[in-house]
Amino acid sequence: MKRSESDAWPEAIFSTLKGAGVRQVAYVPDGGHKRLIELCIADREMRTVVLSTEEEGIGLLSGAWLGGQRGALLMQSSGVGNCINQLGTVRECRFPLLMLITMRGQKGEFNPWQVPMGQATPAVLQAMDVVVNEANSAAEIAPAVDAAARLAFGSYQAVAVLISQAVIGIKSFQDQSSR
Repeated sequence: MKRSESDAWPEAIFSTLKGAGVRQVAYVPDGGHKRLIELCIADREMRTVVLSTEEEGIGLLSGAWLGGQRGALLMQSSGVGNCINQLGTVRECRFPLLMLITMRGQKGEFNPWQVPMGQATPAVLQAMDVVVNEANSAAEIAPAVDAAARLAFGSYQAVAVLISQAVIGIKSFQDQSSR
């Protein structure tokens, strides 16, 4: 059975990250990034680091950059609020930062606690001078990540790709109870 384009976006992101020379991937475990995380862990040329909280990834990837390696931070939109102070460091020190953010609080969200940060994520990032690109379909993701990586690493700035909840799917309490 051939995988549909909508199911293949994690592989497309992985290929794009490899092509961009990303060697370190920091992440907070997230169902939306599950397949991408698995691909990164399986790759012997990539170092994956599981984080306790998202802002740790900014320090980790700043250090990776200073050590000569490119990295990417994977998180959910609810983690963006945890990163505000550290995004100031990125801006002032002009470190490149590539963030791939799965969105919550959008179409069909079941958890009301996800809605405020999900709705505020683009504006919060832009307030910290992060360039925001949105991918609202599976076909848009790999080109958006490629453009974001080129911009981040080529111009030493923070760039985020927001992956729509329409792409990752709608979670429900029922989904959570079966895990």
